[in-house]
Amino acid sequence: MTTHSSPNRVEKEKLITGIDAEIKESEIIVVNQQLGLNASETRDLRVAMRKEGVGLKVAKNKLVKHVIEGSKFAPIEKFLHGPTALAYSKDPVAAAKASVEFAKKNEKFKVIGGVMNGEVMEEAQIRVLAALPSMDQLRAKIVGLLQAPATKIARVLQAPAGQVARVLAARGRQEA
Repeated sequence: MTTHSSPNRVEKEKLITGIDAEIKESEIIVVNQQLGLNASETRDLRVAMRKEGVGLKVAKNKLVKHVIEGSKFAPIEKFLHGPTALAYSKDPVAAAKASVEFAKKNEKFKVIGGVMNGEVMEEAQIRVLAALPSMDQLRAKIVGLLQAPATKIARVLQAPAGQVARVLAARGRQEA
């Protein structure tokens, strides 16, 4: 007779410490329900999350509750029921965007809520957040805006110099 034993206390503490260390640095946690994803779908989910720089944890809700107790993420406890997957990131938009995008492609994965800056976010708020540009996209736009005037100034400064050179060259040909 084989009995399936649960992780011992040391293993649980290691697991809790691992989850705790990873999510502590995050700005947001998005709680998703994953209802029967197969191995291939789970792999696709992990790849999609990693591509966006988003961490993903699938752990027993009881362990997650223990980890978040007393932290800025404690309010997500209200979403921890059934099979859940936590998406978390330092970029507040990335975890929301990755979760919403994956949910659009897979009906077994559903965004149910989250917490950002200690504030509970319902599913609709997560969807709004997901529609915003990510920090990387915002940085690229700012750099583009800063570079555009410099390029225009350079063109303006180059144009008269080119015209002066052409005028001088033409004048030189006339005198010759």
